[in-house]
Amino acid sequence: MDRLTEMEAFANVVDQGGFTDAAKKMGISKSAVSKHVSSLEARLGARLLNRTTRRVSPTEIGLAYYDRARRVLNDAGEADALVTSMQSAPSGLLRISVATDFGVNHVSPILGDFLTDFPDITVNMVLNNRYVELISEGFDMALRIGELEDSTLRARKLAETNKRLIASPSYLQKFGRPQKIDDLNEHKLLHYSSQSSGSVWKLTSPTGEKRQVRTSGWLSVNDGQSLLNAAISGLGIAFLPSYLYHEAMAKGQVEDAMPNLPVETQGIYAVYPPGRFTQPKVRAFIDFLAHAFADKGPEEW
Repeated sequence: MDRLTEMEAFANVVDQGGFTDAAKKMGISKSAVSKHVSSLEARLGARLLNRTTRRVSPTEIGLAYYDRARRVLNDAGEADALVTSMQSAPSGLLRISVATDFGVNHVSPILGDFLTDFPDITVNMVLNNRYVELISEGFDMALRIGELEDSTLRARKLAETNKRLIASPSYLQKFGRPQKIDDLNEHKLLHYSSQSSGSVWKLTSPTGEKRQVRTSGWLSVNDGQSLLNAAISGLGIAFLPSYLYHEAMAKGQVEDAMPNLPVETQGIYAVYPPGRFTQPKVRAFIDFLAHAFADKGPEEW
C-alpha cells in the first residue's frame, strides 16, 4: 500500500478520534481506513492505536509517530500547494509601498510595461517616505533603500545606489568646500525631515572611521527631489542617493562636495511578508524589477 496514504489514514483517525469520522474526512469507506492503519502497523511492527468498542486512542509509540507523521503530511501538502502556486497565472490586486522619489523617478515609468506583461494584475502603488507595516496596513510588498530594519520580512536585493554629499558649484565657490567631516558644522545643510535619524548623517571618514554628524539643517524637507532642487539652487549641502542626483551631476548642476570621503553604497530591496511560498503576483513584480534594474550600476540611475 501507499506509505503516505497509510500515514494519512492513521493521522486522521487520531485527529477525528475514530475510524468513522476519519473515513468521512478522507472520502473513503471505514473498512478502507482500517485496512490502511492495519497495514501501517504491520509494516512498522508496532501497535499504534488502542482500540475499544467505545473509543480509539494512540498508544505511546503511536503518539510519537503521529507527531512526525503530521509534519510529513503538512510538508507534502505544502509541496503540492507550491506546484499549484507556481503554475498559477499572476493575478489580482498588487498593493505596494515605495519611497516617493524612487517611485516617481524609477518605478512609475516602467509600470506600463509590467501591466502589459501581466494584464490580470492591477497595481495600487502608495508613495510615501515612511516604513509601512506591510501586514497590518494591507501591503503585499514594499521597495526599501538602505539598511533594512530588523524584521521577520523576507527581502530580495534588486540593485544598489550610491549616496554622496552634493552641492552646487555656486555654493562651493561662495562658501568653500569642506575638507573634513567636522567642517560640515560651518556649512548650510539640507536634511530629510521624515527620516527617523533626524538631522544625523552617518558618514565614513577617509581613514574608515564611522562618524555620526549631528548638525541642524538650514532646510528640512520630507521630499528628496525638493532637497535636490535646493542643492541645485545653491542653498546648501545635501546627502542624497545617486538615483536622485545622477542626472543633475551629469549636467554639472551639482558635484561631490567632499570627494575625499568614501562613497556609501546602499541596497535597493523588495521586502514582502514571511512564508514558504510567495504569491505569484508578488514574485512576478519582483522578477520584473530585478530584470529592469539589472543593467543599472550604483552611479547609473
